[in-house]
Amino acid sequence: MNRREFGVALGALPLLSSVVQAVSATEPSQPPKPKIGMLIYPGMILQDLVGPQTVFSILQADTRLVWKDKNPVATDVGIALSANDTFDTCPAELDVLFVPGGLGGSIACMKDADVIGFVESRGARARYVTSVCTGSLVLAAAGLLRGYQATSHWYVRDLLPLMGATLKAERVVEDRNRLTAGGVTSGIDFGLTLAARLADEDTARRIQLLIEYDPKPPFAAGSPEDAGPALTRDILQRRAPLIASARKEAELAKERLGI
Repeated sequence: MNRREFGVALGALPLLSSVVQAVSATEPSQPPKPKIGMLIYPGMILQDLVGPQTVFSILQADTRLVWKDKNPVATDVGIALSANDTFDTCPAELDVLFVPGGLGGSIACMKDADVIGFVESRGARARYVTSVCTGSLVLAAAGLLRGYQATSHWYVRDLLPLMGATLKAERVVEDRNRLTAGGVTSGIDFGLTLAARLADEDTARRIQLLIEYDPKPPFAAGSPEDAGPALTRDILQRRAPLIASARKEAELAKERLGI
């Protein structure tokens, strides 16, 4: 390129810049990714988290795993998770606050002032306040389900009214901006329900097809009603000490919340 050609090219740069800016201005802007804070804690049930997290990942949400620190957190199946945000670094404004379950770990969270403080502060600002399984006990202990319909795992959902919630025994319960789900496997139902709110129903349907969520359980034993009294009684007897501990913490939360 000689000096004259170089000068012509240099002179064309402002015009090229204006063309690029004009084209960019006509392109539709992408909506911001939903910001989702997912609490993790020792003793949590991994499936409670991974089910909805899979849906959120396909939705391309900005998903943060949050705990007190970034040390590995043990889950029920022995697979450890590490937070990528702490209580201090987690954004104050979240589109979604999510709490998974795991009864022993949930009870510990209900006792923990730091956890309750974090959940309460983020839940007060979040667009959606959500849980799967016994995670709703933690939300309720933080006062976030007072006056809302909610559910939990079937063997502790009757504790929710002690903390001001109205029990609705369904797989996924939606009341205004509160979405709570029953035990473990209902996390995918919850994730798809929330995806329809964050995006639209067509998007949620595409995600459901992509993950081939078409459950056909081999046994009719997924609820107390289907399983029958004998099997239900056996589960309740095996979990009796933990259920009693959960009731104690719910009673303490009731007193703390002034209910």
